[in-house]
Amino acid sequence: MAKKKTSTNKSTIVKERKKPVFSFLKTRQSKTLIATFLMLFSVFLCIAFISFFFNWQNDQSTLNYLTDRTVKSENLLGKIGASLSHFFIYKGFGIAAFLICYQLFVTGVNILFKKTFSKIIISWNWTLIAMLWFSVAFGFIEKKLALFSGIIGYELNLFLQDFTGKTGLIIILIFLAIIYFIFRFKATFNALIDKLKEQKIQREKRKKLKDENSKEIITENTDKKDKKVDDTKKEKSEFELSVENLQPTITKHSDVATNKEEISLQIEKEYQPTLKVEQTKEETVSEIKDVGIDVAIAKEEESSTENLSDKILKDFGEFDPTLELSNYRFPTFNLLKQYNESISIDPDELEANKNKIVETLKNYKIGISEIKATVGPTITLYEIVPEAGIRISKIKNLEDDIALSLAALGIRIIAPIPGKGTIGIEVPNKKSTIVSMHSAISSKRFQESQMELPIAIGKTISNETFVVDLAKMPHLLMAGATGQGKSVGLNAVLTSLLYKKHPAEVKFILVDPKKVELTLFNKIERHYLAKLPDTEEAIITDTSKVVTTLNSLCIEMDNRYDLLKAAMVRNIKEYNQKFKKRKLNPNDGHQFLPYIVLVIDEFADLIMTAGKEVETPIARLAQLARAIGIHLIVATQRPSVNVITGIIKANFPSRIAFRVTSKIDSRTILDAPGADQLIGRGDMLYSGGNDITRIQCAFVDTPEVEKITDFIGSQKAYSEAYQLPEYVDDESGTSIDVDIEDRDKLFKDAAEVIVTAQQGSASLLQRKLKLGYNRAGRLIDQLEAAGIVGGFEGSKARQVLVPDLLALEQLLENEKNQ
Repeated sequence: MAKKKTSTNKSTIVKERKKPVFSFLKTRQSKTLIATFLMLFSVFLCIAFISFFFNWQNDQSTLNYLTDRTVKSENLLGKIGASLSHFFIYKGFGIAAFLICYQLFVTGVNILFKKTFSKIIISWNWTLIAMLWFSVAFGFIEKKLALFSGIIGYELNLFLQDFTGKTGLIIILIFLAIIYFIFRFKATFNALIDKLKEQKIQREKRKKLKDENSKEIITENTDKKDKKVDDTKKEKSEFELSVENLQPTITKHSDVATNKEEISLQIEKEYQPTLKVEQTKEETVSEIKDVGIDVAIAKEEESSTENLSDKILKDFGEFDPTLELSNYRFPTFNLLKQYNESISIDPDELEANKNKIVETLKNYKIGISEIKATVGPTITLYEIVPEAGIRISKIKNLEDDIALSLAALGIRIIAPIPGKGTIGIEVPNKKSTIVSMHSAISSKRFQESQMELPIAIGKTISNETFVVDLAKMPHLLMAGATGQGKSVGLNAVLTSLLYKKHPAEVKFILVDPKKVELTLFNKIERHYLAKLPDTEEAIITDTSKVVTTLNSLCIEMDNRYDLLKAAMVRNIKEYNQKFKKRKLNPNDGHQFLPYIVLVIDEFADLIMTAGKEVETPIARLAQLARAIGIHLIVATQRPSVNVITGIIKANFPSRIAFRVTSKIDSRTILDAPGADQLIGRGDMLYSGGNDITRIQCAFVDTPEVEKITDFIGSQKAYSEAYQLPEYVDDESGTSIDVDIEDRDKLFKDAAEVIVTAQQGSASLLQRKLKLGYNRAGRLIDQLEAAGIVGGFEGSKARQVLVPDLLALEQLLENEKNQ
């Protein structure tokens, strides 16, 4: 025993010796020290470089006498500054060496602000390329003095000129500068091209406007000329008309008077008054023209064609719900483990299985015209086309006989395959392949999906990633025997949503009666979780709290429906779109609504302990909560009729069945057999309505979930978890007269805790006295009846009516005396 102890002590001593060097470099203090050193050293170099350009000739002789204290340097930073400047500027890159100062300072800042090491390396690479370019460019401009380009730039310049000449070197430098700007700053010439196009359009518009103005001037001149012509014509026509009017009178008087003189005299006598009238009209017109009239035209009232919400949208843009956590980074793929997922196809195994299937069917006089095999991660699907005249039910009844001939773990016959004219026989592979969560999450189908709540469950038999939308399911029921993959399936669902949705867009309510399955998600409480007010833990493990949470969620559902009604929309998607476009006023209670996903890990335990208290709110949520973005994921390992009742099944059209022990359980979950023929280890059947799909669930291990939650939890979060509305029980808040003899044993202790803290809440008693919720609630009722705390005031803590412990003692003594 002593030897063993000494050996272990030695190993621990060795480990302790190895640790400090690396652990010191990883600490925050060491990183801060390195960052400070780099920033100050960059300032040191910058001063030395500037001083070098003024004193380099005088300091040439001091470079070889670095240790000799009698030799003095004129550089502001002494002989060290002169030596470093000589090395970086004269022997190095010339003026471009100042980029080293800049990059050292930037590196220090990046380390201080926790930037990744890869970004710092990339930044240094770009800086070195820029230094080389400037060094060669200065060498080309100033050939005589190597101070500007440094020896590196000078020599590179001569070397390149020998091969390309001066003109070629200029072209190379310009081309390299363009490449640098394109790749370093993601520069494109789109802005310049658009500007040139816009200038061209403006020129064309100005030319067009000029042409239109000139046309208008010409038309105005022609109109004036035409008007003059019309006026002369009008005068002429008036004169002609007056002559025509006179003609009839001449003919009338010609009968009475025959002489011309008589006719003219007659005309003068008859038509003289009419001429006088015309003169008076002209006079009045001239008089009127002389009087000026001021005409006041009433202005039309200005009308706004733009809507107020459109104006706000134009000024401020769409509302961004992710703005509070705008720097939030989604988990990276490298947090998930990768496996060798190449499906190994064994031709001998396929041929042997095919021959056995054909032989078995032949024994029962069933002929096959065609057979095809599709190899998946864990299952191979053999599609057979039977000969004409063979009944499908005959093949379906041979499930056990085919399993016997193949010596396989579980055979499942699909007769017929939906959408195909074939019969499917699913046979497990001898060598199965693990489907990693990494491959499911990184798949193009998941990454490019436009679903509201995309979930990558796993891979199908054809090795395609199976992605479904939880928002359209709208609720999911998972069931299966113990150890068949339910917890892994829940982790896969939650991981998918964490990789796709921002904390502002989705919230989780996690119910875990086992207390160990979902504890890792505590780290992301202030990012993704929702909980009741005045509760410490976001993950619910107590049954009484589950009932309260479910009822609180029903209140949240009713509140959301009121908001939808006020906004005149039908679902959460339309509501959020309207809110983003600033068409809903936050002063009226409107807000951006995140999706809420309720996850219950072991439903059977809740039904056993709470019964109808749990089933009623769950059934209500399942029936109504789809439109307002509340979705349920319920998992259970006991798929019996008293757990998965008819009400729950009717409202959970999407179901996942892992391996079960009997066909009855399979029918309870899926309303169809098949789950009893699964091979376990994540092998499952997904029913989205009518079709049943066989999927190999993506494997996500506990360390992977821990890495993801650590990555999210280390980032900036909201001040608190998403608060659900407080649920007030029918019995709570009623003051009941409680007998002194019937009081709880801890009544006095509870009263002292409440008076000392001056805060009347059941959660305080739970924490201080380590009580359950029900007992703490009863104590609060008894304290209210005794007059120590006030009545129920909603979400606020009850008012404490006793000021100190002395007053409490007096109150209790008075009760005893009475």
